[in-house]
Amino acid sequence: MLNTLNPITKDLADQSYLSPHYLQTQRRIRSLIDKYIAIEKLHERLQDLPIQFANPQPRPWKLIDWQTINRNQIIGLDAEVFLSILIGAMDTEAPIRGYTQTSRHYLELHPQMARFVGGTIGKDGELLELGLWEKEERQHTPALIKIYTQLTGEKITPKLRTVRSYLPTHDAKEDLYRHGLHRIATEYGATCLYIWLMAHTTGALQDVLEELAQDEINHMTKFWGFGVWAFPDTGLMRIGRTLIKTRSQNYQRNNLMRTLQRMMGTLNWNAWSLTNKTTLLFTFTYTMHRLWSWNNTLTPEYLQNLFEITH
Repeated sequence: MLNTLNPITKDLADQSYLSPHYLQTQRRIRSLIDKYIAIEKLHERLQDLPIQFANPQPRPWKLIDWQTINRNQIIGLDAEVFLSILIGAMDTEAPIRGYTQTSRHYLELHPQMARFVGGTIGKDGELLELGLWEKEERQHTPALIKIYTQLTGEKITPKLRTVRSYLPTHDAKEDLYRHGLHRIATEYGATCLYIWLMAHTTGALQDVLEELAQDEINHMTKFWGFGVWAFPDTGLMRIGRTLIKTRSQNYQRNNLMRTLQRMMGTLNWNAWSLTNKTTLLFTFTYTMHRLWSWNNTLTPEYLQNLFEITH
């Protein structure tokens, strides 16, 4: 049966629909991933990293017409579920200072990357200069709060959860490897979530989510590429073992399964429709397929040329 409501307009995800079915949503997601996670775009983002080491400049956002954001710009997703995802995202994004300073400690083996992530620290431990990662990421929570207020007319304060602190062992390199994998996994999760939300929005609401997604793609690409350079001997088996490793029930370091459980609870996963759940899983899979294709182009020679001159 023809749906006379479809299609209605063009937007960042190509064709927009008032009430998209599974395949139409999947088409929108595929279009976004093809556009924002194209291999040449990922290379551009990684090649930008040595430039940012030398002269850190935050990526400017485009102008957004905040006043026009409204609930009609949410498509194929229950508005209350959308709002609960927003709350989950802002609670996760909010403790950015904790994330950057923990990562800075682990990155002490690579001072330029430590500065990119966590800024410059004085002799007394005072933060003298913000890292570029923090400068860009700290825009996210206020943007999500603004969306929430625009959609509900209510003010909201994110819950400031405690970030897992720096827990060194006798092996600084292995500590960095484990921490780096979790940082990349987190950025990858945020990338997929914001792309998925872009597929479920249009107008100015989609414009904000585009900026969030582009920041996450930018940071994920830089961390991933730098990680492949710093740990050329890594492989799928080691990655898998490291991500799911947990030594005991009270194991204090990050464990992927625990992180996933927390994220699903935070994003109100149980309230999602089957189509919503399936299309998010499609987003994760198709994005990883793209990233793995790009990863296979990161030859030792290419990475040496990119990073050796900066160290």
